[in-house]
Amino acid sequence: MTKKIERVRAGEKVFDWLLLLFSVGVLYEAYRIDNGVQLNSAGSFPVGLALIMLASSIAIIFSHRRKQRDPQIHSASQEFKVFLHEHFKTHIVVFSIVSMLYLVAIVWTSFYVSTFIFLAAMFIYYRQGKIISSLVIASLAIAVIYVLFTIVFRVYLP
Repeated sequence: MTKKIERVRAGEKVFDWLLLLFSVGVLYEAYRIDNGVQLNSAGSFPVGLALIMLASSIAIIFSHRRKQRDPQIHSASQEFKVFLHEHFKTHIVVFSIVSMLYLVAIVWTSFYVSTFIFLAAMFIYYRQGKIISSLVIASLAIAVIYVLFTIVFRVYLP
């Protein structure tokens, strides 16, 4: 009986170590909330969550220690290219860029205008040019948001 070798996806081990570093950073920042850990302090819950993150990232690194890279990948640059190809597909990049533009637009316009434009653009893009129905869906979404937050919850949205 042959033992099946588990394969690690491109960039997975690097991501595991970055997750560990991020967990350490979160733990440090959580510890700084009250300069110590006391059971009833404001920082006790964030410290607890950061410890869970740290333990989880260590467990992930430990569980991936025997996984091997795909034998077709021979160098770090090739692995980086495979990683980019797998994780940065066109629709993900478009959504990320438009999301960042949306966050900038909220500062210059109102929440409702920028959200409508964002939703309409994304619906039109992902629904492959169905403009009228995308505008109707975006309008309905904005109407629901307006009714819920402005009329029902009485929350001011910028």
